[in-house]
Amino acid sequence: MIKIKEAFKNKKAFIAYLMAGDPDLESSAKYILAAQEAGADMVEIGIPFSDPVAEGKVIQEASIRALNAGARLDKIFDMAASLKGALRIPIVFMTYLNPVFVYGYNRFFARCFEAGISGAIIPDMPFEEQGEAKAAASKYNIEIVTLIAPTSKERISKIAKGAEGFIYLVSSMGVTGTRDKITTDLDALVSEIKKVTNIPIAIGFGISTPGQAASFSKSADGVIVGSAIVNIIGKQGANAKLELSDYIGRMKAAL
Repeated sequence: MIKIKEAFKNKKAFIAYLMAGDPDLESSAKYILAAQEAGADMVEIGIPFSDPVAEGKVIQEASIRALNAGARLDKIFDMAASLKGALRIPIVFMTYLNPVFVYGYNRFFARCFEAGISGAIIPDMPFEEQGEAKAAASKYNIEIVTLIAPTSKERISKIAKGAEGFIYLVSSMGVTGTRDKITTDLDALVSEIKKVTNIPIAIGFGISTPGQAASFSKSADGVIVGSAIVNIIGKQGANAKLELSDYIGRMKAAL
């Protein structure tokens, strides 16, 4: 298993998100490796879910396509495990609490360990209720990535002190999706977080252009791009590799 901290070692990290099983699991495996070769420092694999409350239209539609194509947890674990020998970067899952709870915390994180997954992001799990999941995850050296939103305010210090892996700093209120303009004072939030922890901070939600990536990586330790990548796959299907590689290469070069 490659530790999350390796993605941030001596560089700004570019984190690429894609939906497992969109358009199919074979293509997902191919695109994870393509992202690595194009310069991604970490890949975030979305687990399709019927009610992805943090997601905008692009990722919602990808989730539906993946579910319709038969993507299920056991098959996603098998796909991830098939890549273990080829990966040089950490892989994290982005999922919702219900699939993890139904699968069983210990069973889920044991399968993560077996598949070489380094961490999990569970956006609908309140910080104060992470204990049970973290206890199970720690048995298998899986790190639970904490999210901090612009509304966290007085809770920032508490959340940051309990973080592991990296902190996912949400750029804007609302759901995922590309944004022409992000008005949140992210520099101030990053500064506030760095007062209490040395855990790396990556900014996500809305970033889609090299200019945005360059701007936000000045204060943060990395950026996360999802909807723009998922949109390429949504349009190109199983033929997205070239466009995907070009886009990720340009985004990484901007950091």
